[in-house]
Amino acid sequence: MATNRALMKGLASRDNDVDFETNWETLATAIKEIHTQNASQLSFETLYRNAYRLVLKKQGDELFARVRELEERWLHDTVRQHIIQNITPSILLAATGEADFQVHERKAAGERFLRAVRDTFANHQICMNMITDVLIVAVLLVPIHNEPHPTIMDVLLSVIMNMIEMERKGEIIDRTLIRGCVQMFESLYESPTEDENTKIYLTLFEPEFLQQSRDFYVREGLSLITTADAATFCRHAMRRLQEEEQRCQQTLTRLTDSKIKEVVDQQLIGQNIEEVVQMPDSGVKHMLDSERIDDLQNIYSLVARVDAKKEVLRKEIQKCIVEIGTAINANTGSTLNSSIPPPQPVSDAKGSKKATDKPLNQQTATAIRWVQDVLQLKSKYYSIWERAFKKDQIIEKSLEVSFQDFVNANLRSPEHLSLFLDEHLKKGIKGKTEDEIDALLDNGITLLQYIADKDLFETYYKKHLSRRLLMKRSSSMDLERSMISKMKMKVGNTFTQRLEAMFRDMTVSDDLTSAYRSYLSNLGRRTSDIFELEICVLTSTMWPIESMVRASDSGVSRPACNFPPIVEQVKKGFEKFYLSKHSGRALSWHGNMGTADVRLHYKKADGRTVKHELNVSTYGMVILLLFNDLQEDEKLSFEEIQARTNIPNHDLIRNLQSLAVNPKTLVLRKEPMSKDVNPSDRFSFNKEFKSDYFKVKVNVIASTGNKIENLEERRETERKTNEQRGGAIEAAIVRIMKQRKHLTHQRLMTEVIGQLSSRFSPDVGMVKSRIESLIEREYLERAEDASMQAYNYLA
Repeated sequence: MATNRALMKGLASRDNDVDFETNWETLATAIKEIHTQNASQLSFETLYRNAYRLVLKKQGDELFARVRELEERWLHDTVRQHIIQNITPSILLAATGEADFQVHERKAAGERFLRAVRDTFANHQICMNMITDVLIVAVLLVPIHNEPHPTIMDVLLSVIMNMIEMERKGEIIDRTLIRGCVQMFESLYESPTEDENTKIYLTLFEPEFLQQSRDFYVREGLSLITTADAATFCRHAMRRLQEEEQRCQQTLTRLTDSKIKEVVDQQLIGQNIEEVVQMPDSGVKHMLDSERIDDLQNIYSLVARVDAKKEVLRKEIQKCIVEIGTAINANTGSTLNSSIPPPQPVSDAKGSKKATDKPLNQQTATAIRWVQDVLQLKSKYYSIWERAFKKDQIIEKSLEVSFQDFVNANLRSPEHLSLFLDEHLKKGIKGKTEDEIDALLDNGITLLQYIADKDLFETYYKKHLSRRLLMKRSSSMDLERSMISKMKMKVGNTFTQRLEAMFRDMTVSDDLTSAYRSYLSNLGRRTSDIFELEICVLTSTMWPIESMVRASDSGVSRPACNFPPIVEQVKKGFEKFYLSKHSGRALSWHGNMGTADVRLHYKKADGRTVKHELNVSTYGMVILLLFNDLQEDEKLSFEEIQARTNIPNHDLIRNLQSLAVNPKTLVLRKEPMSKDVNPSDRFSFNKEFKSDYFKVKVNVIASTGNKIENLEERRETERKTNEQRGGAIEAAIVRIMKQRKHLTHQRLMTEVIGQLSSRFSPDVGMVKSRIESLIEREYLERAEDASMQAYNYLA
């Protein structure tokens, strides 16, 4: 380059007379030869010299003007005419919106036109690289005729748009032709500065492409809504997104990818997705019921594209779950209230009728089935959530809210869950692996998290747990402790304090039993051959003592049982031992919660001695010991047994049914023989009792302890729960006011409800009444000068 410039300067310095017209004629002729592809004989050195002379003589502006004029004339007269020759009537009518030609005819004509434009522009670029940088925009923006007809640019855009629409409708097009035209648009600018934002692709082509796409997808969306089901719509929309992405990668440019997808999102998906989700026979409800995972994945992806909060999908899922849950509740309620026959009456001493408990077994099965149905529903929907909804947190929250809504709509849900866990912790884990057991317990804890009245669940769980512990019905203590640990992790330490205290009492009781045996051994006494005592000492504030000592459904306190002399002697011996270690405490004995192993020895008519070991309730032991001192044929009436033992009628009937009615454990004979126990019945020892086993367990006819409560029991439970809640509310109010000293009424209500919501849903009226009670007892006072209702704490 330096040599050339020196040569040019030398030549220029020796040639002082420069005729512009002569030099221009030479340059013009050369440019024409270049355009006609006849430049092989040209001397580019001479052309450089001529142009350089004109620049040195300060005629560069005139030279640029002449070149520009020549190029514009060439483009207008030659190039433009060549392109116009390829514009057929079908293309021209399509550009004006009047296309009535067949698709294949328009497609062929369009491809010829695009090929002509592409090749012309490619030749022009080669020529301009040899001449100068001249705009081709002039040829594109000049009208085809003198009248205001569409420009070549209009026709070009129309053809490309038609070709893209054909491809969207399934036609195969020549993408390389469109790609060549798009590259032309990318290389041309509307401004001389060649600013990126002024590329013709961005200023002319892309806006037209996006607008045509909007119109297309609006029409397609309306058509699909009326002709396709939800799954078809979703699959089609997903396919359209993939097609547009491929079109941007292979035909247009990646810069348009996000913009065209936004068009699809807004016009095809956003305008129709709510109607798709709610389609009655194919929408989300149908997909959920049929577990159509692929379709749910598609509809989730589409909803997520147009709504980050996924409101439409979330609400539809909640609606489906609540509908199914409400049906489960209704089915359970109808079963409990109407399908079960009323209890069969049993006559008491006064001839009045008393209900037995047999139907309650059916009710318990219904309650357990409710929990199983809820857990099955939860398992189904959470499986769908994992597989179809990508574990989306918003969807997960909607699932939780849905289950909470219908679970708490069942006012008996705390009792049902406790019965379910009670059943499985007693005998329902047999044959299950550790993983299955953990899953079972975890599901129970999850259901507990849905329950708002956790304090009510605690009441039932304590009652059922006490029976499992004291009656030794729990299949595994490790499993029981694992359940408590899981509760503590999920619900909190406060919830499990009393439950853990019950286990501590059992551990302490085992130690006490061992210490008592050592104590007797040190005294030189041996009672194991006659009577061996195993004690459970319970802390009255931690155990559901009231429900344990209740004599009957009427809620009357249970009278003290008259123990046989040998039992009474051991009982007093333990009291002396215990009170010597724990002065100031009082022990009350509850025979209804214990069990006993009784050795049975008797001779049959043939002289053979029969031995069995009976496992009976403590009341059953007391009853059997009455027959030790009777003559061979002597009998005891129901009333005599009741008078000697002081066992409540309700418990006495159940135990006598177990001993004298159950065909597998007929240790006693009842006269007359019937399924019911009446006050006039008489009982005697059954010498014909036989069993294939040495150890025989005599199961007591089930009581209400681990069965669903009747109406009266439920009212009593609610009354006690409300009393406990009142105390919890007062404690929360005092805690808050002691810390804040002064609070408005609304703020105090909000904080109290917030603190207690983890255990139960406080009633607003109850909170207000507790505030009034604390004011009366001078824990609080109303603030006199406050503009709003407020309270002060009184230290």
